[in-house]
Amino acid sequence: MKANEEKYGEEIREKYGDDVIDSSNKKFGNLTQEQYERIEKLNEEISEALVNAVPEGKPESAEGQRVAELHKEWLIMVWPDDLYSEEAHIGLAQMYTQDERFKKYYEDITEGAADYLYEAIKVFYNK
Repeated sequence: MKANEEKYGEEIREKYGDDVIDSSNKKFGNLTQEQYERIEKLNEEISEALVNAVPEGKPESAEGQRVAELHKEWLIMVWPDDLYSEEAHIGLAQMYTQDERFKKYYEDITEGAADYLYEAIKVFYNK
């Protein structure tokens, strides 16, 4: 958390406000070991599911929808309780396709992953 704050703190606080970031940091800091391990496992599962699903190119497929569901579970665990909504989830996924740092994170998993995840999440909410 400290490294993330040092690297991105000014940017994210400007974008989302101190209250949101402080709430998120508090939530993350209060995770139990079991919750933290679940988040780590979700990261692995999302990556594995993307590797399997992206080449198929069908975000509406069962595997594509599994990726969206896993990402939702991950997001609910790391975001402040009052921040999550369908629209916020879709907006975050869209940002993954537009911000080169996030896009690279997903593209390093498998080529096309950021766009695929965004499309899968839109299908997940029928938007």
